Amino acid sequence: MIDFHCHLDLFDDPHQVAADCEKAGIYVLSVTTTPKAWSKTAGLAKGKRYIRTALGLHPELAHERFGEVSLLERLLDETRYIGEIGLDGSPAYRSHSEVQLKVFERILGSAQDRGGRIYTIHSRGAAEAVVTSLQKHRCGPTSVLHWFSGSKSELKSAIALDCWFSVGPAMLRSEKGRGLAAQMPRDRVLTETDGPFARMGKRPLTPADARIAAAELAVLWAVTEAEAVAQIKRNLKELLTRIPGAA
Repeated sequence: MIDFHCHLDLFDDPHQVAADCEKAGIYVLSVTTTPKAWSKTAGLAKGKRYIRTALGLHPELAHERFGEVSLLERLLDETRYIGEIGLDGSPAYRSHSEVQLKVFERILGSAQDRGGRIYTIHSRGAAEAVVTSLQKHRCGPTSVLHWFSGSKSELKSAIALDCWFSVGPAMLRSEKGRGLAAQMPRDRVLTETDGPFARMGKRPLTPADARIAAAELAVLWAVTEAEAVAQIKRNLKELLTRIPGAA
């Protein structure tokens, strides 16, 4: 199973969640929200075969932590994954759109100058601007749009850039989310949970819950769950070939 977007360091007992993932053979991309969290978060993957750590600066924090971009740039050589980064145009954060964009574009530019990275990207309420930036920096083919919630036309624009998408149980609970997922090229879809932020009832989703997303995708694709899981694994394998050293 694959959880390509999870805030592993923010669980109540992250070491136990990491150990459970390793024991179950769940591939996890553990994202960070600020560069200063990198060292502690990366430590959760130490000695683990299935956990990779992404270096990020969340758009909701960009206006408070923009001074950490230089730290992120110094850490770039330590990982082949960048995230969570992106833009957030929701009402609570759209007033910070200018600084978000400066941070996002600087990160993309710096990473592309280092040979590119695999990106996991936040685009809530800002899909059009995100796609424009990805096109500008020519990084669509290694960019994974996490929990995409844009319009159908924005989805088409992202597909045209050869972007990837990660979908989770929370996204697939809504009619809109299922509708968007059904239109995504199935060879560019991965599963995620966005745990512990995303929840199922009163409990946070954990990486093991990525199987729920795989089961939902099987229904959308009209295939068996085993076939859906096999497709998602093939997709991950293909994505990892696009950046040397990412596997």
